[in-house]
Amino acid sequence: MNDEPLISIRNLQTHYGTRQILKNINLDIYRGETMVILGRSGCGKSTLLRHVVGLAKPSSGEIIIKGRDIAKLSEEEMTPVLRKVGMLFQGAALFNSMTVGDNVAMPLREHTKLEPSTVKIMMRMKLESVGLGGFEDFMPAQLSGGMKKRAGLARAIAMDPEILFCDEPSAGLDPVVAVGIDQLIIKLNQALKMTIVVVTHELSSVFLIADRIAMLHSGNVLAIGTPEELRANPDPIIQQFLNREADEENIDREQYLRSLVEG
Repeated sequence: MNDEPLISIRNLQTHYGTRQILKNINLDIYRGETMVILGRSGCGKSTLLRHVVGLAKPSSGEIIIKGRDIAKLSEEEMTPVLRKVGMLFQGAALFNSMTVGDNVAMPLREHTKLEPSTVKIMMRMKLESVGLGGFEDFMPAQLSGGMKKRAGLARAIAMDPEILFCDEPSAGLDPVVAVGIDQLIIKLNQALKMTIVVVTHELSSVFLIADRIAMLHSGNVLAIGTPEELRANPDPIIQQFLNREADEENIDREQYLRSLVEG
């Protein structure tokens, strides 16, 4: 692991109105590692991801990617930074009116001056790398859930990003398909030396793909460490989560509603 972080988050805070969602988040992510951001629904992990990929501005703090604080960049200044970033959305977010091939080729057509023949070759290579060779003429509606995730992943890596962000990559998939997505993430990390940041609450995925884990709770970073270090952490909140123990108290209605919007 390099000493210099590729992504450095410092004193990050977020408010929705008067409610504070993230509270002084500090986190370093290093080149070539797979960092998993873990936590219960409503802990703020999806909000954190939206900030790091530039989809939303925090209330305060720094998000330094390759030496630039993206929290202070304009939309125009963000463009060259985002070209080095790929994003796999939770629902794959494919355009239903476009073929799988056109979905994957779209970033190349929008952000490069490559010849159409070269774009086509690269699109096919990306689909082949995720196990969807020969599916470029299919429509998203013709794909299974796992295939849609793979197609979304192919689009996310179309521009050969240095950093890949994945939002709940195995959510809604059966265990066999989910482990296939997990193995694909491992393959991309190892073969392409890609830095990968995964937001999830799926424990089976976490301990398969993670080099390190940052566990969030109530808008705070509760712990950062390797999977082994997290398992050995005596904090009762961490152990409750890892052991899948239910809360003893009744469900708080306000907390439940908050979890729906905070991620």
